[in-house]
Amino acid sequence: MSNFVHDHSTRLYAVVAAALPLVAFYVDELPTELILALAAAILGTGELVQRIEDNKTATALFQEPPGSAES
Repeated sequence: MSNFVHDHSTRLYAVVAAALPLVAFYVDELPTELILALAAAILGTGELVQRIEDNKTATALFQEPPGSAES
């Protein structure tokens, strides 16, 4: 499960970020404080997702491309 979350962190983040405004709009009973706290958590999670993707990019930079001839 951890590998799935790590591999697809950007997609999962996008789903959660898109769902929050829909839930806030359609569920009238939610307190404003909860919605604001969730929005802040989404922003913090976005920073984490960015760091994960940057780490993947940096790791891939030093790998041989697939199908390349090794000397």
